[in-house]
Amino acid sequence: MGNLNLAASRIRALIVFILIFFLLFAARLIQIQAIQASDYRSKAANEMESTRAIPAARGEITDINGVAFARSVSAINIVVDQTLITDAARTAKFAAPYLGMTVAQVQSAVSGSKRYSMVAKSAKPAIWRDLSSAIDSFNASLSKENFDKRIVGFFAERNYIREYPSGSLVSSLVGFVRQDGIGATGIESSMNSTITGTDGRYSYARGLGAEIPGSQNEIIAAKKGTSIRLTIDRDVQWVAAKAIQEAVSKSHAISGTVIVMDPKTGHILAHATAPTFDPNNTKSVSSALMRNPSVQDAYEPGSTGKIMTLAAALEEKKITPETIFTVKDKIKRGGSTFHDHDTHPVQHLTTSGILAISSNTGTIQIGEKLSNNTLHDYLAKFGIGISTGSGLPGESAGKLRPVNDWSGTTAPTVAFGQGYSLTAMQATSVFATIANNGVRVSPTVIAGTTDASGKFTASAPRVNERVVSAETAKQVRIMMESVVSSQGTAPSAAIPGYRVAGKTGTAMRYNSDCACYSGYTASFIGFAPADAPRYVISVTIQGPKGIHFGGLLGGPVFKKVMTFVLQSEHVAPTGTEVIPVALNQSELISMQSQASSVKVTQASAKKR
Repeated sequence: MGNLNLAASRIRALIVFILIFFLLFAARLIQIQAIQASDYRSKAANEMESTRAIPAARGEITDINGVAFARSVSAINIVVDQTLITDAARTAKFAAPYLGMTVAQVQSAVSGSKRYSMVAKSAKPAIWRDLSSAIDSFNASLSKENFDKRIVGFFAERNYIREYPSGSLVSSLVGFVRQDGIGATGIESSMNSTITGTDGRYSYARGLGAEIPGSQNEIIAAKKGTSIRLTIDRDVQWVAAKAIQEAVSKSHAISGTVIVMDPKTGHILAHATAPTFDPNNTKSVSSALMRNPSVQDAYEPGSTGKIMTLAAALEEKKITPETIFTVKDKIKRGGSTFHDHDTHPVQHLTTSGILAISSNTGTIQIGEKLSNNTLHDYLAKFGIGISTGSGLPGESAGKLRPVNDWSGTTAPTVAFGQGYSLTAMQATSVFATIANNGVRVSPTVIAGTTDASGKFTASAPRVNERVVSAETAKQVRIMMESVVSSQGTAPSAAIPGYRVAGKTGTAMRYNSDCACYSGYTASFIGFAPADAPRYVISVTIQGPKGIHFGGLLGGPVFKKVMTFVLQSEHVAPTGTEVIPVALNQSELISMQSQASSVKVTQASAKKR
């Protein structure tokens, strides 16, 4: 009986042992085949010689409506196994016409003992189809006796090339990619890590140097990069690009930019530069031409900067639009004499009049009503000396020196728009702040992203900051309308049926080559409708020859582009009347007299 119990115990122990063994085996099997399957496949693939990467396509870059500015299209890398080629000269002579290469070029690629040699990188798929078809036909035509004369060793790899359907239209903004597929400039560079896809990997069986059809086994799938949707509207961009190209060519200028911005959202609808380049062919393009002047080139704004001085003085209650100033054509400050652009007798101008005729000496007097610290702080609040965060690479913050570095002539110089520098993007943002009731919204060219699954994610709302009150902004806008009047400096910017506000700028241009001022920067920045601004447009022309005034050069460009934008966006005239402003003392007295007469008449009517 004892022996039977002992045997039964041993059997039970054996069964438990077997069960535990199978449980452990099953757990390990599940771990290998299910939980860690992809890890083991990847590890095995890395240890195999016959594996290759599966290139991933870069994401697209499109306009706001999905029109492609940059996209990846299929291409083929044609490679050879040199060890399989017995007659390099004969092989090269056969393949060269199909590849569009010289016999010498092909022979160099197929000669040697490498198992992998690139013959034609990123060739069109049609080239590979023609070559492989010709090889098949030629080999099939050979008799058994000429078997050793077959053309062998060629095979294809999938690849992608970058294509820019719009050519030079938006090249300074979008940029291009290098030969290695990495973004070199523009959005292609600044968002390279986002746009770049993740390569996959596959294994294959090899026979006679080529992949055996049907033997390919995908180990890791390639994942397309994220696509970028820009805020740019292609149609507006086209009009802006054409207008600035014509202006730069006509004025023989160094360069020019046009920026169209929605002041409420910060979205940039157009970003055009001239001259420009074709991103599809960058071999002979200079690095200077690849720069984006709107954010990389800082310049002294000149009279467009006066808007900030006036806004600051109004906000601090130091002036009103009707404050009278005695304005001479020259004024001495800090041991230097400052001039207006034209000589004139002593004038008694209002603040509005000083802005309308763009008087330097008058603006200096307005600036003197503010302390240096206050003037500096307002410029900083408007974004001077601070990067806009537009999403474009190489963006300059401009330069605004601290007050303790100012000399006796700095404050008067800064007041009328020189002595500091900004970019065209920053200048556009300054005027957008006035258009947006005193709130600065940082500009952006990125509307959002679309991942590989097609899910669109809108960009976060832009950062905003109040710079001046809504009342101050409204006063500045009303005064700015006088600039495009017949008495102002830019009547050429007026658009029939719409209220337009703007400011001209004609600044001396600093030349770093000689460390001196040489030439001019001509600009016009404005918005419409003036009483309910929808869009801000800046026009900046660097180094024009001959005529160099901002009103004459920038005004017509602004009018062309703004007219198209208002019409294409179906912005109807607001129908409100232009509010008259007195530009000088006599006009102010006349308007006050008329207002008094109206009040007397109204009072008499009430008594009756």
